[in-house]
Amino acid sequence: MEVASAPARGIELIPVLSDNYVFVLHDGERAVVVDPAEADPVRHWLLQHRLELVAVLQTHHHADHIGGTPELLRHWPSARVYAAAADRQRIPFQDHGLVDGDRFSLLGREIQVLAVPGHTRAHLAYYLPPPAGEPTASGELFCGDTLFAAGCGRLFEGTPAQMVASLGRLAALPPSTRVWCAHEYTEANLRWAAVTAPADAAIHSRLEQVQALRACGEATIPSTIGQELATNLFLRAGDAEELARLRQSKNDWRG
Repeated sequence: MEVASAPARGIELIPVLSDNYVFVLHDGERAVVVDPAEADPVRHWLLQHRLELVAVLQTHHHADHIGGTPELLRHWPSARVYAAAADRQRIPFQDHGLVDGDRFSLLGREIQVLAVPGHTRAHLAYYLPPPAGEPTASGELFCGDTLFAAGCGRLFEGTPAQMVASLGRLAALPPSTRVWCAHEYTEANLRWAAVTAPADAAIHSRLEQVQALRACGEATIPSTIGQELATNLFLRAGDAEELARLRQSKNDWRG
């Protein structure tokens, strides 16, 4: 098989399973992988582009986010795993246990750790501010299953109050921040939102754009914080009770 030359510095999106995305940050030589649900597609992509895996970032412990990590570590045993210290039992292969407010650097980028409980009790998000000296660059947010494009995660372990607080932290990031959420749920989320807020023109316009992308088989990720503020009903929830009502409505929706 012909091996392609390494791409320029950037972020790549690898579709896996039925609707998951794995994200790869790279500098042309080294790579950091976020939430590898399975190993084979990620390993193939890294080998094809001649990239050395140096780290894995885990947002939470669910199998469709950590399932591929042990196999990737067998191929790149020097790679380090970053995950919530509170989830050491559920992510036992972690090397660096993280807590809210931690900061570290990988591939020359600062990474800020945000605790965003709600979907799970120890969920983390990773925020990469724009690189110094690049005033027009956007920040990057890897938010796992806390914030989705036009949605938010189910409350498996956390409370509505925790989710409201977590979404508020993410909503406070700069509007240009790119949002790399871990599932392709955008069209379904917007179809529900269009029924829930039928007079909202911004939601209907975004739904049309997303449907056109999906008809071509293209991803709707990344979003931006600005786009979510304009079209995500969960970010408009004023309190825990309102978020709980929206979350139950979305859970029950069969459209």
